[in-house]
Amino acid sequence: MPELPEVETVVRGLRGPLVGRRIANMWHDWSPTIHSPGAAEFAARIAGQEVSAINRRGKYILVELEHDTLVIHLKMSGRLYVAAADSTREADRWVHVRFDLDRGQQLRFSDVRKFGRVYLTNDVASLLGHLGPEPLSDAFSLEAFRAGMDGRKRAIKAHLLDQEIVAGVGNIYADEALFRAGIHPVAAAGTLNDAQSARLQQTIRDALGAGIEHEGASINWYRKPDGQKGESQNHFFVYGRAGLPCRQCGTAINKTRVAQRGTHFCPLCQPEAR
Repeated sequence: MPELPEVETVVRGLRGPLVGRRIANMWHDWSPTIHSPGAAEFAARIAGQEVSAINRRGKYILVELEHDTLVIHLKMSGRLYVAAADSTREADRWVHVRFDLDRGQQLRFSDVRKFGRVYLTNDVASLLGHLGPEPLSDAFSLEAFRAGMDGRKRAIKAHLLDQEIVAGVGNIYADEALFRAGIHPVAAAGTLNDAQSARLQQTIRDALGAGIEHEGASINWYRKPDGQKGESQNHFFVYGRAGLPCRQCGTAINKTRVAQRGTHFCPLCQPEAR
């Protein structure tokens, strides 16, 4: 599933071709993708609205319009791109929602797994108010991060995947942040000391920052809006490298399951507490 770096890359890639465009109408062929409101009201409300800005909240894309916000979650396999109406792309075969724009352009939402969702709302807070702080913002304070771990017995990897704790971190960048911090993924969140908490708060930012710098990880379905792959997968320390030597110490990277997710770590650099 695209995480914060992938979604941020999509947002940045869409600003140029989409901001200032006016939406003429909406087409869809898979009703579950249209989460709310219903498809008929959705199409009627969005028609004629101009795109004023594109931002991100956690893993959600926010296309800000004149009267509403078009909220898009890519889920596992979503791709979002602007293309000329008379052009074709390789991903077009999986387009299930399309927004026709002025100047002969289209915003296409391709989603082979059909788990992606779109929302149209005039109250983003009511939709996304449950999300935790943005990890690259000042709102992600060490004090709040540390307080959220106090007394928690669940594994720190599972804790980081909780979107109410920190927005936008998923399986990939949780593994990368924990490696950078030297913390074993099954360590109980509440057992981290102050130094470990401070180190992890910083490595979360570092791992996400590196992901953005390399424009996301194209491991499976993710592509940038121009159709090109991101490069983050070529710079990972542990994720997807099971059995390969650790870039730091040479020990083989292990893979296990934490919170029902494949989890990668170095047994030497991230020793399990005894």
